[in-house]
Amino acid sequence: MPLPTIFARDEIIMSTAVTLDNIVKRFGTFTAVHPLNLEIEQGSFLTLLGPSGCGKTTTLRMIAGLLDPTEGDILVKGQRVNTVPIHKRNLGIVFQSYALFPHKTIFENVAFGLKYRDVSKAEVEQKVKAAMELVQLPDMGDRYPTQLSGGQQQRIALARAIVIEPDVLLLDEPLSALDANLREDMRVELKNIQEKLGVTTVFVTHDQGEALAMSDNIVVMRDGRIEQVGSPWDVYNRPASEFVAQFLGASNLMDVSVEGAGADKVAIELPHFGKLEVDTTQVPKGNASQKGKLVLRAEKLQLSDEKAKLPAGHVSAKGTVEAVDYLGQSVRYFVHVGDQKLQAINTVGLALFNQGEAAQVHFDPQNCTLLGD
Repeated sequence: MPLPTIFARDEIIMSTAVTLDNIVKRFGTFTAVHPLNLEIEQGSFLTLLGPSGCGKTTTLRMIAGLLDPTEGDILVKGQRVNTVPIHKRNLGIVFQSYALFPHKTIFENVAFGLKYRDVSKAEVEQKVKAAMELVQLPDMGDRYPTQLSGGQQQRIALARAIVIEPDVLLLDEPLSALDANLREDMRVELKNIQEKLGVTTVFVTHDQGEALAMSDNIVVMRDGRIEQVGSPWDVYNRPASEFVAQFLGASNLMDVSVEGAGADKVAIELPHFGKLEVDTTQVPKGNASQKGKLVLRAEKLQLSDEKAKLPAGHVSAKGTVEAVDYLGQSVRYFVHVGDQKLQAINTVGLALFNQGEAAQVHFDPQNCTLLGD
């Protein structure tokens, strides 16, 4: 569907849309967000990702103006907004509960944010119509929220947020109340709308799949601090810490000895697998040490018959399958290699390994990341 004319924008010149400058949030003696610095690019889709209590929603609520930072500054398009009330920040917000007014029609809900702006009645009609067309609910204006499904309510909440043509769109776990199939459909649609509008978006979620699928950049948070900032590929394939490695997907963390580092290679000793080399581009800066941990994603660890020829460059060890989880298109093996218990997620072939069966456990060192001890 073409972008409604009312939302058409000139080509976006990439710049900083939001700056968080040493922001801190305390509740009494408890520090919910420790000194945090972040720049969010204009037009980008950035996700704050982490477990419950990590500070991601608190950070978003400070950007929105729902909470005041204890310290630091928040800038939107270069302007400090710490003391600017929420209704004057030109931010669109979608909450987990959608927060629709049950006694107002859908049209009145979508138009609500325009009442604080100098907008004529005719322009309100035009903007609301365009927003509802964008979320593919053009004929729902006379209904009430209770007459809509959860997915439709979510779209209306989004229409209400974008109708004001916000500088920044803030989304606080807006998909979590939907069932799994609808959630997948809506995340595709939400990302599509964001790209059409070119609106800078900050998305809060604890769902790793949502973050990886939707984001330009991901901020992984833990205990009120940033653990890593990077593209979905970076944070998944090159985690900067054990927490990031374990929080995103299934990873194997194996103790190694670092035996030497050259210009582009680090030599390590991995028990049972022997000596191998890891590219220095795979070692987070400053983390090489005499001891370390090798991070290997479960889907990069493969099981093969003991007599099978391995792919070039792979290192291997003998293992015993302890347990098998059949997942449909893939299977997850829990396998013992010496005293280590590893996970391998492999696509389903013609034959499965059974519990108690011996196998070659192997991987390509190019798929590893080395963390310092």
